[in-house]
Amino acid sequence: MLILADDLGYGDLGCYGHPLIKTPNLDAFARQGVQLTQCYAASGVCSPSRSAILTGRTPYRNGVFTWIPENREIHLRTSELTLPKLLKEVGYETCHVGKWHLNSHFNQPTQPQPNDHGYDYWLATQNNAAPSHENPTNFVRNGKPVGKIEGYSSHIIVDEAALWLKEKRNKDKPFLLCVWAHEPHYPIKAAAEYKAQYPDLTDEMQKEHHANVTQLDAAFGKLLKTLDDLKLTDETFVMFTSDNGPEGDGVKTPGRGSTGGLRGRKRAVYEGGIRVPGIVRLPKDMKGVEATAGTKSSVPVIGSDIFVTAAKLAGAKLPTDRVLDGGDFLPALEQKPVKRDRPLYWRCVIAPTPMKTAMRIGDWKIVANEPLTKFELYNLSEDSKEENDLASKEPAKFAEMQAELKKLNAEIEAEGPTWWKTYQNEGQNKKQPAKRTED
Repeated sequence: MLILADDLGYGDLGCYGHPLIKTPNLDAFARQGVQLTQCYAASGVCSPSRSAILTGRTPYRNGVFTWIPENREIHLRTSELTLPKLLKEVGYETCHVGKWHLNSHFNQPTQPQPNDHGYDYWLATQNNAAPSHENPTNFVRNGKPVGKIEGYSSHIIVDEAALWLKEKRNKDKPFLLCVWAHEPHYPIKAAAEYKAQYPDLTDEMQKEHHANVTQLDAAFGKLLKTLDDLKLTDETFVMFTSDNGPEGDGVKTPGRGSTGGLRGRKRAVYEGGIRVPGIVRLPKDMKGVEATAGTKSSVPVIGSDIFVTAAKLAGAKLPTDRVLDGGDFLPALEQKPVKRDRPLYWRCVIAPTPMKTAMRIGDWKIVANEPLTKFELYNLSEDSKEENDLASKEPAKFAEMQAELKKLNAEIEAEGPTWWKTYQNEGQNKKQPAKRTED
């Protein structure tokens, strides 16, 4: 089971050091599992991160290279093998509830929908809950618009997940359940009961944001209780993470999320844009992994690892006809390195600075502009805030990382669709006709 928050920053949970935000359920979950302190989203923005989770492939390789507005060409193609499709091959039943954001022609025959990517059951929105998290009107269930739903988005999708677990699924089959929350993405809206937990906050935007995270935490607690009630806890692998760093400036705008002091925010390839919370709880008596509950792991993991790891857990055979950028992250739960065929890699075309590409090997991270003509080099073990550019002080390492990045970047560009080449010239808001596009 995968629970994905939206725009939740690395420092936004109590267990990750936030001094004010109350997240008792996630804090308790961290004590039951392993807390990843170097967990990365595959991009600094939402749609690409989600595509990597479902395919095990870095976003520019799978084609979803940036966030997806409505009426555009970009979408997750059916030529990509997704996790739900892979697990269905070994007998799993699959469900998705919450944000989708992997096509622009949502609930239209012109692009693939969640069911085309292997989900047996789904309740989703194209992007954000609208008009806000409160009483949303834009959910679609299995291809049929639902209309206005009373309540708040995170609780709505958790209630739907609970309904599926209790009544809709085939209980003789193992299951994959993806719960992709909208919180704390704009437009933020939290119930009065959660805002009441912050009586000393006079900044209403800050109160709304912090309460929104607490609202998400409460929904998460409700979901875990459903597993308990159905006696599924001991046999279910559960992971909680986020799609990218926090929105806004963190001071004046509605996005008041925290990076935990890391550089950059959402859309950046610096740590604050891509390093996110990650907590994993294993099934009871799981063989082959000796992770200790309540521990932390500093081994780097990334969103594309989820595909490979889940496939191993399910006993599914990984595809051999395509490159997988992810690795099995189960060793990381024991503080052991993840075996990788390719380095960690990020690219964000709408990054707020000229530096839009990054790669990490070991403790070393190189950051570059889009044409790969300007570079910065950091040693994250000594400088997690990326304050000291070592490009001139470490010439040998800099040359090595620069060459590796150029090689990897060229390989990825050669494989993925070239949508990104025309996207920048068209402008992000240009609409395209709803005709059948390449799958």
